[in-house]
This record gives sequence, C-alpha cells and structure tokens, in this order.
Amino acid sequence: MILLATVFGFIFVLTFGIVVIGTAPSRDEKIFEQRLAAIGVIKSGALEVQLEASQLLRKRATSRFGWVEHALVNFAPMQRFRRYVMQAGVNATAASVLVQMVIFAVIGYFVTFFFTHFLPIDLGGAAVAGFLPLGRIIFVRYTRMRAFDKALAHAIDMMARALRAGHSVAGAIELVAEGSPPPAKGEFAEVFRQQNFGMPLRDALLQMVDRVPSQDLRVMATAIIVQRETGGNLVEILDRTVFVIRERQRIQGEIRTQTAQGRLTGWILTMLPVVMGLLINVVDPGYSHILFTDPLGRKMIYVGLGMIMVGGYFINRIINGIDV
Repeated sequence: MILLATVFGFIFVLTFGIVVIGTAPSRDEKIFEQRLAAIGVIKSGALEVQLEASQLLRKRATSRFGWVEHALVNFAPMQRFRRYVMQAGVNATAASVLVQMVIFAVIGYFVTFFFTHFLPIDLGGAAVAGFLPLGRIIFVRYTRMRAFDKALAHAIDMMARALRAGHSVAGAIELVAEGSPPPAKGEFAEVFRQQNFGMPLRDALLQMVDRVPSQDLRVMATAIIVQRETGGNLVEILDRTVFVIRERQRIQGEIRTQTAQGRLTGWILTMLPVVMGLLINVVDPGYSHILFTDPLGRKMIYVGLGMIMVGGYFINRIINGIDV
C-alpha cells in the first residue's frame, strides 16, 4: 500500500510539473511580448526606444530547455541529433525531445517497477518508454522524406516546364512552391524566400539538401549548381534528372516488391518468440516464472534476446543491402 501511494504521488507530481512547464510562456513568446510593448511605447510617443540591430536578425528556434542545448553545444552527437529533429519538420527542438525521453523513461521505469521488481525488466520498460518520443521523430521524418521523394519528380518537371515557358529560375522555383504538395511546397518556398533575401542559389539549394537528406534532391541540386557554374541547357538537364529519378524510384519499387517476403519473414522470426511467450503466460500464468527467478533462466533470457537481435540485424542487412 505504501509503495502504491509512493508511485501515485510521484506520477502525480511529475504530471503536474509537466503541465506547469508546458503551459508556461516560452522564451520566444516573452521576447515577442516585449517587442509588442516596445512598439506600443514608440507609437504613443511616451518614450524613445532604440531597437538593436540584432533583433532584426533571424534567430534559431529555441525552447524552454535551451540550457540543455547550451550544455551540449560542443557535443557532436547533439549536433547530429538536432539536425535529425530538424529534418523531421516537427514543432520541437532537440533539447525538448531529449527532456521528453528522460521523462518518459522515468515514468516507464516506475510503472514497470509497480508490476515487477525484476531490474532488467524495469530497465527495459524505461528504455521502451524513453524511446517513444524518438520513435515519433523517426516515424515523422521517414514519412516526410518519402512524401518529399514522391513529389520531387513532379516538382522538377514543373520547374522545367516553367523554364521552357520563359520564366527565370527564381520564378520557376516560386511556381513549384505554389503548386507542389507538402512538404516539397514548404522547402521550395524557403529556397525562394532565401533568394529574395539575397542568398545565392547555390547556398539556398545546399541548405535545402541539408534540411531534406534526399538522394534524389541531391541529384537535382548538383545538376542545377553545375549548370549555373559551367553553363548549358538547364531545361534539358532537368528533364534528364527527372528521368533518372523516376527510373530510380521504379527500380526501388521493384526491389521492395521482390524483398517483401524476406521482410515479412524477418518480422515473424523476430517477434514470434516474444509473442508466443506472452500468449503462453496469458493461457498459463506463471509458466515462465522460473526463467525470471532462477539465475540460469535469466541467463537464457539474455542469450535468447541477444540472438534475436543479432538475427534481426543480419536479416535487415541482407534485405536492405541493395542500394540504387
């Protein structure tokens, strides 16, 4: 009873703290309110306020947990993780995702500890719960990249038709930004805005490649940059680029069709021991109790899980080893 009350109190305090932190105004909101107040003062003429030039510069998005990013600013994995979150296109920062992972891991540990006092299982529950925010980022990023690759060929074809009709490169990019589906629409619109602000097309394209790590987009950006530096018929280059991208996507679809049975086999072989173990224990509670209480049984669990992960890794490498 004491343990239940302790766990309930901890979860209650943790949930209340999350709500308080989540509803508090962010740093950007505070700065926005300060700027509105300064504009109001200037309009009323009661006080002369000199705006610093730095306020007019575009700043990187921050969050309430910016201190985490400042603490890990020189940590190379943090830089890669920040870029990974940016590529997902979610309304979050790398620091907020890390804090969410820690909070979910703590909650997962205590929830698992409430049902079982076996430390490896408790740590496993914490790891699974802590992975949920990162899993969401991975899924959103994967979905966004696939949607972008699907719309890229049409966007390049639209750009080629616009150039053939007499538009400039900037005008063609604007037309693509207006007529493409998301997320290609937002990325090409960002390139168009950067060009309007005076950024060279080369730098704008390279930044888009950094935001969207698509191999097809890299091919398009390389073709446009090479044409801008060496000359040539850009319309013909874009037409050939569209042909290469569509052929590549066609071959990738055929490969996925041919390897569908192998992927299904890998999922079955990986999940079958776990699912069967859960079903057997549901039908006959306590059937696997000796595996968790006996030292030899625990070693067998560790060895079995390790072999499952190794087998899943090699199956994945065999199936996804074909690159186009």
